[in-house]
Amino acid sequence: MTGLAVRAESWPIRGRFAISRGAKTHAEVVVVELDDDGAQGWGECVPYARYGETRDSAIEQIESLRQDIQQGMDRVQLQRALPPGAARNALDCAFWDLQAKRMLRRVWELLELPSIQPLNTAYTLSLDSPENMYKAALENADRPLLKLKLDGQGDLERVRSVRKGAPNARLIVDANEGWNVDTYQGMVPELLDLGVEMIEQPLPAAEDRALRSMHRPIPICADESCHGIESLSRLVDRYDMINIKLDKTGGLTEALELRRAAEAEGLQIMVGCMLATSLAMAPATLVAQGAAIVDLDGPLLLEKDREPGLRFEQSRVFPPRRELWG
Repeated sequence: MTGLAVRAESWPIRGRFAISRGAKTHAEVVVVELDDDGAQGWGECVPYARYGETRDSAIEQIESLRQDIQQGMDRVQLQRALPPGAARNALDCAFWDLQAKRMLRRVWELLELPSIQPLNTAYTLSLDSPENMYKAALENADRPLLKLKLDGQGDLERVRSVRKGAPNARLIVDANEGWNVDTYQGMVPELLDLGVEMIEQPLPAAEDRALRSMHRPIPICADESCHGIESLSRLVDRYDMINIKLDKTGGLTEALELRRAAEAEGLQIMVGCMLATSLAMAPATLVAQGAAIVDLDGPLLLEKDREPGLRFEQSRVFPPRRELWG
């Protein structure tokens, strides 16, 4: 009989993290542990209010499957039992970890994938005044890729300030649905001049149909518009790239399927994260192998990470140790 434990955790963020929809000071996560005959697997998710999720609702979804899990539910059955989202992500990743521990193999071996390699992750600069974003850019000027959170008001000055503070870094920007068509069209020429390489979710997901007919000299990446495989058909003619996050796909299982399907459609791949600990990042490192953009910097933004955590050297993230996950 498989045992289930589920709990909420709160991890302080270093300072304050702001995007176009608001700011937070803590990463609020849900952790699942599965125990079967001495083998333990675990996973972590971040319920996200933008998608109607809370920690309580995620825990309720997970608890609703307690009897099924105890009676032998497996990872394949889980895909039908819960929709894509945070709750299924935590369980899916815990099932993968449990299987790896039972079989004394690594998850990438179970998937018949090549051994995973270190990755260079973007480092996110929280939405702030141009002056404060300039200071943050100066402090992180040696990182190879900076991601700027924007909101539509004063954004060009923010990007100019970051470029001044980090003249050699590659830049990508994330509007988190904070722009409209006029904002986008007015900003793109200067963003090109400033060397911005990608724009993430410029328009609200409900209004992104407009992207079909818009000139896209800078690749546009779907984030809030991209969830599981069912969302892919709506994205192909609107975006150049998709941001795969396990909390949206509902776990590693569907994230890998979504990546294969998206690449078959000619879309580039970004693999991103919510604000969370290394336990949430570890499964995503499998999906991120060879991705055009990797954004798995969640632990770098916390006051402290869980132990054991992923090993980071500046912006380079190394494969998870067995003690952490997989």
